[in-house]
Amino acid sequence: MIKFRKQAPVRTCTITYKNYRSFKTYLASDFNKRCGYTDCSDIWFGGSGTFHIDHFRPHSLHPGIKTAYSNLVYSCSYVNNTKSDIDNPHFLDPCDHDYNTHFNRNSNGSIVPVSSDAKIMYHVLKLYLLRYQIIWMLDEIHQRMEMISEINRNNPSLRAKDLLAELVDYWVIYIKYLRSHQ
Repeated sequence: MIKFRKQAPVRTCTITYKNYRSFKTYLASDFNKRCGYTDCSDIWFGGSGTFHIDHFRPHSLHPGIKTAYSNLVYSCSYVNNTKSDIDNPHFLDPCDHDYNTHFNRNSNGSIVPVSSDAKIMYHVLKLYLLRYQIIWMLDEIHQRMEMISEINRNNPSLRAKDLLAELVDYWVIYIKYLRSHQ
């Protein structure tokens, strides 16, 4: 199993606003430009302009915390739309819980729930969808390509060729996997 996320989100903004949308830049930074629930990078969705601000506790049910930064989550539109006004006591706030103890990823990047609360979130928020696995794989490929680029820039060597060969193999295996699940 692979850790769910490499860097946990941490809410740091101490400014207050009357409109929760004003927090988006802070949320994007605090959540490492990743969905708080899926850890998907916003780049594959078109950047921060396409990401939503989720109210962990729905503001329709808790209007007093509509603009509380401690209740806001940087979220991809898919999860935010699915979650909508659900106020489930089993849902884990991405900043208050270490998701690495509740979720893992398998070798293909699929999200794997570990705890009972994570299993509820997994089903309700549809964290099993193939899109989250694909985005994880794109992130992994991008990370390897950056490593190869860095090595080639700073220290051209046989190691860069090894990394490139590994990346090609990784890509071929992934495409075969996708084709076998269509």
